[in-house]
Amino acid sequence: MVAGDVSTEPTQAESDQVEFTAFHPAHKADPYRNYRQVRQTRPLCPFMLGDIPVTVVTRYADCEAVLQSDDWVHGYDAGISPFREGNASAPRSFLRMDPPDHTRLRGLVNKAFTPRIVNAMEPRIRAHADRLVADARATGTLEVISEYAAPMASATLGQLLGVPDDVGASLRGWALAIARGTDPDNLLSEDELAARKKATLDFHRYFEELIAQRRAHPTDDLVSKLAAARDRDDALSETELLGVSSLMVVAGMETSINYIGSAVLTLLRHPDQLALLRERPELLASAVEEVLRFDPPTQFTMRTAARETEVGGRTFRRGDGVLLVSAAAGRDPDAYAEPDRFDITRFHGPTPARRHLGFSVGIHFCLGAPLARIEAASAIGALLAGSTHLELAIDESELVYLPSLIHRALATLPVRIS
Repeated sequence: MVAGDVSTEPTQAESDQVEFTAFHPAHKADPYRNYRQVRQTRPLCPFMLGDIPVTVVTRYADCEAVLQSDDWVHGYDAGISPFREGNASAPRSFLRMDPPDHTRLRGLVNKAFTPRIVNAMEPRIRAHADRLVADARATGTLEVISEYAAPMASATLGQLLGVPDDVGASLRGWALAIARGTDPDNLLSEDELAARKKATLDFHRYFEELIAQRRAHPTDDLVSKLAAARDRDDALSETELLGVSSLMVVAGMETSINYIGSAVLTLLRHPDQLALLRERPELLASAVEEVLRFDPPTQFTMRTAARETEVGGRTFRRGDGVLLVSAAAGRDPDAYAEPDRFDITRFHGPTPARRHLGFSVGIHFCLGAPLARIEAASAIGALLAGSTHLELAIDESELVYLPSLIHRALATLPVRIS
């Protein structure tokens, strides 16, 4: 069964037995069936995340309420988070900070994502995508992840951070290990923890040298701008600079790669929508949003109750942890009509569907969302404009996903192109 297939509703007897099992490897190809069962029967579902008791939240309204409430925080600095962030070798990104530190760091980094800066990057991103598609068309095959999405993400990130093109392969290796390490530590193997630690150290060594170079010889990139602020009251410390750089690599590279892979696969699985997009390219922006609702690259996020509070009719105590499964919320029938149907017109026109949670909401809304949208639209647009036919080059049963829980990531996606 592939993601998005509609199955029959569970009987009452089956509902009484429903548990959250979407993280089991057997459900990696399609976690959405279990998301749906849990959302229908136990929308606030108790779950053991390794040895940590948490509540899985699957309804759109509940997820949105938590994300927008200051009753819910990450709680690491306050010492109340049950998730035990154990990666001492890695500076924490502001994604897992609370105000006021989160506010200060985000405000500094946000200056790199102004509409002027982001829009100025679009021509180079699209031109790079066009070249990659032309090369693939000449051979008749394209491995979407390693030969298309990864080079695009690497080039975009290099342009943003000022990282030379020849470092792209190293960045991807570090990003893969660090991205896997964003899952809770108690769910990672010793080998995965060791790989994350090594990647973090290699990453730090490289960026410490790059930061020193940019301070001595600044250029027009994010690292130069952040490094140049060292004498201001709101300047980043060296540790914070490394944390921001790490976030940009993982969020800016792995999430974009997975986003593009999901978009291409979803369109191939829905040939009617692929044909419609070829016929009506003005639907491209809506298609990009629909992918984020239907099969997003980030499946969930974590929050901790800062004080006693209520969500969905249940009372949570200070220090209680929740997993907000935004991927399940995106298929909530109370939020979207026919939620298991992939429809590239859903976010188009004068009355688009309500906002999805693929970029989060509230103070942690993805600041790179405008750039991610441009990157995904460029990738899909170039593929369609540069080809007349696309098809999966392997059987769907051969598709393999990486083991990360937070990130939904295809290992490979080979296609035939002509």
